[in-house]
Amino acid sequence: MGFPLCGIEFHIKKSNRLRPSYTFGMSFNLPDLLKFKRLSTTQEELSREIAFRRAMENSMPTGMRVIDMSGRISYVNPSFCRIVGLTQDELLGQMPPYSYWPPEETELHRLNLKRLLAGEIAGLNSQINIMHRDGTRMICRMYTSPLQASDGTQVGWMSSITDITEPSRIRAELAVAQERFITVLQSLDAAVSVAPSEPSEELLFANEAYRKWFGDALGSGHRPFTRAARAPWSDSREIFNPVVQRWFDVRVRSIQWVDGGVVQMVVATDITQRRLAEENQRLQYQRLQQTSRLINMGEMASSLAHELNQPLTAIANYTMGATARLRAAESKGEQIATEDLIEMLSKTAQQAERAGKVIRRIRGFVKRSNPIRKLVDPSAILTEALGLAEIDARGLGVDIQQSVPQSLPQVYVDAILIEQVLINLLKNGVESMRDSTDRTLGVRVEHIKDNVIFEVSDSGAGVAPEIRERLFDSFYTTKVEGMGMGLNICRSIIEGHRGRLWFEDRPGGGSRFCFSIPLTVSDEADESDQEKI
Repeated sequence: MGFPLCGIEFHIKKSNRLRPSYTFGMSFNLPDLLKFKRLSTTQEELSREIAFRRAMENSMPTGMRVIDMSGRISYVNPSFCRIVGLTQDELLGQMPPYSYWPPEETELHRLNLKRLLAGEIAGLNSQINIMHRDGTRMICRMYTSPLQASDGTQVGWMSSITDITEPSRIRAELAVAQERFITVLQSLDAAVSVAPSEPSEELLFANEAYRKWFGDALGSGHRPFTRAARAPWSDSREIFNPVVQRWFDVRVRSIQWVDGGVVQMVVATDITQRRLAEENQRLQYQRLQQTSRLINMGEMASSLAHELNQPLTAIANYTMGATARLRAAESKGEQIATEDLIEMLSKTAQQAERAGKVIRRIRGFVKRSNPIRKLVDPSAILTEALGLAEIDARGLGVDIQQSVPQSLPQVYVDAILIEQVLINLLKNGVESMRDSTDRTLGVRVEHIKDNVIFEVSDSGAGVAPEIRERLFDSFYTTKVEGMGMGLNICRSIIEGHRGRLWFEDRPGGGSRFCFSIPLTVSDEADESDQEKI
């Protein structure tokens, strides 16, 4: 018996044995053999293609699910099983409600699936919650579309499901963080604005404080601030805005906006009240300086009276002498020599000039004026201060010895204020030697590096250890009738000139008070004197 198959014949022969024996005979037909080879090759390629597609489905992270027209699950890939925590055997054949639907959302899923199977909607593209086997809820993105056979008829529905739990959590956290950040920005007292560089007229962001002052306008707030702010972000600049008539502390920084472009962010803090307080403090400080000068003059009043009494007495004597001589000559019918009258009148004029010089010095020291800084010769300041301090020194028998180089660089200071500091230090030095046997007060001015140093050294009792820490405190004094403003005012004046005031013990007894004045002119110091609110 033979079975033809593509040119191959099988023959079965009977034998005398209990079991039949089979022999095969082959006859080759070339066209049939080629057809057989092509069929085998096609089947192998199809098997490889199916295996490749199955490997793709098994490797992809997206879960794949197929349901038939009745809603029965007919296919799931490994990723879908991993997402829901169930095996293929547990999933295949399930009918709704599926085991991975969260109980609290079963009705919603049932309604969507019912509409899908009824043809009311062509597909689904939604964010759904899926329950893992352990009860964990996951946020997934599901796309569902019709599954069609090769002839175009629909045989079911194909769904792809992606776990977006972590991205959704991150987005939610970012949204909450952004909301908190915006809340903080809106709550700030500072005006915050963001806009591209000129010539753009678009205001990208403005918080409530900015809109309160400037509305949605760039020209009245953001633009003037960016033009005027020359300092980097780490610094700030105080700018007066004429539109709202207020002072702002402004910081400007270039940042990258959400679209990738570079924009300018401005943070402007209203400091009008602070500026007003500083101005009031400055005026009060000037009044304290004036009070301090008046206190000094009050303490020197008796010495000044004595100093003025001498030239005034001499003037009176010369005048009375000249009058007596004129009357005596008139009674005798004689004439006084012109040279005699000129000599008496010249001496009278000299004494008047002496008294006038003392009065002018006092008037210039006490006169109330705003700080005026200019380049001044340090030796001229010392001369004026010594002219007043020597009055007290002579009364106590103190000898003032000065050491001043021939040429000193000029300093950019308010001469009256520096003179006040020197007079305070000189007076303190003189008074400290009231009970000393050695009553020599040394005054030195020298140029060291970028500073001019003024030094006043005495041979008194020195500064007691218990008062060293409080020596420069406001309203602290060791004098019975003092008000304690002297050294504190002096230190403020010197620090206002970017200098330093200090004291040290003098070898052999006594104290040495020094202060430095920098030679470099500070732009900020110059602006602080001239800038007014």
